[in-house]
Amino acid sequence: MKLDAAIIGGGVVGAAVARVLSRYHLSVAVFEKCDDICMGASKANTGIVHSGYDAKPGTQKALFNVAGAKMYPALCAELGVPYKKCGALVIAFTKEEQVTLSLLRDRGCQNGTVRLSIISGDEARALEPALSQEVIAALHVPKSGVVSPYEMTFALMEHAAVNGVKVYTREKVLRVDRQADGFLLTTEHHCVTAGTVINCAGIGAAAVRTALVGDTVRLIPRKGEYHLLDNTGYKPFTRTIFQCPSVMGKGVVITPTAHGNTLIGPTAMDVKDGEDVATTADALKEALDKGRRTWPQISTRTAIASFAGIRAHPVSDDFIVGHTQTGFFEAIGIESPGLTAAPAIGEHLGKAVAAYLKAGLKEHIITPCVCRKPFREMNFKERGEAWREDPTYGTVVCRCEHVTEAEIKKAIHAPVGAGNIDAVKRRTRAGMGRCQGGFCGPRVLDILSDELAVSPMRITKFGEGSELLTKEIRGGDI
Repeated sequence: MKLDAAIIGGGVVGAAVARVLSRYHLSVAVFEKCDDICMGASKANTGIVHSGYDAKPGTQKALFNVAGAKMYPALCAELGVPYKKCGALVIAFTKEEQVTLSLLRDRGCQNGTVRLSIISGDEARALEPALSQEVIAALHVPKSGVVSPYEMTFALMEHAAVNGVKVYTREKVLRVDRQADGFLLTTEHHCVTAGTVINCAGIGAAAVRTALVGDTVRLIPRKGEYHLLDNTGYKPFTRTIFQCPSVMGKGVVITPTAHGNTLIGPTAMDVKDGEDVATTADALKEALDKGRRTWPQISTRTAIASFAGIRAHPVSDDFIVGHTQTGFFEAIGIESPGLTAAPAIGEHLGKAVAAYLKAGLKEHIITPCVCRKPFREMNFKERGEAWREDPTYGTVVCRCEHVTEAEIKKAIHAPVGAGNIDAVKRRTRAGMGRCQGGFCGPRVLDILSDELAVSPMRITKFGEGSELLTKEIRGGDI
């Protein structure tokens, strides 16, 4: 396989770069080691579009955070991705933290974030009545928002795919070697020559850089654990509520999600294993104990899931984005606010790669194919119209989230389609409700088996080793 550009990593940054490169006359491919794209930090995060008050002025974090935040409203509208400008409060419990609010406000102004103001505790509670009485002040951030992080990643990658980018999953890059005219990538199934390599490999990005550049960038795997509350239950806050940040990050947050759930977390613990996303009782308790300062009546009665994500924390505490050596581009240490920054990083790296390759823009770009409104959001008339076009809209598979058979089939056959049960879940929300797939899971398995024309025995939850069925039981075996 011969390419102009090889992107290592199928997270939100890799997808954003791929989308920009798809505008040019270039052969481009994305190589993702997992069974699906968006399997790392891009799916397991808070989903917040940060306005840019936290990053240190002059850093790449600050530059790409603010630029990316400005892109989100129009980008989500173009791609059909759920996004809400809900606003945020950063709360203070002490005089010392009140000083921190002033520093954050001033930092945000330097970064170009507008309309930041410090309000009293009473004013904060007037906006959010569930806030603790111990809150004495808050930084009001009206332009903060929330987005569906996995849906953003899918939309970016699918728009890249319809414009010619090849996406390979289950394709771990085992080795990268420099050649006279570019690079040789050895993957699990291919040998690939490429004029350029774009390193968006998340927690594995440091190893790729070391192999090609020689120096070492240290990334610390930092685990964060969350509680997710049902979207049909009590919603304590309409805004994202931050506590004052610390050296370990932005702290435990309580926030609405783009789909109306409430998210509590994350914790922050440095770990050795960059793929250890198991939750722990101690960390989940810590999230609740810290969250209780914000919301004294905190409750997990409507909790439907807990999960963990690993973010790649750079020791430098700043993003590493750019053209490191001839033909080698990178985005390393893209922790929070990486989701916010991703579209701006994509524009920066994509245009830099195209300039390096002296590529011209295509005369015609296929516009994003925005899917029909989700069935759960349709009114009665819209549901009738959808059913008349496709009768499988009349079969509700997921009762909790009102996801239909038609929507699941469309997700399977999308340009970067779903190939396992969790992949269907992230694209359609089938299995994201209160029963967490207890009702719809077997039916989703059947649909995947039928649509992919493979045995049900080969359908997995999230990739090899997570098969749901182990053997067939025939009449005589019961």
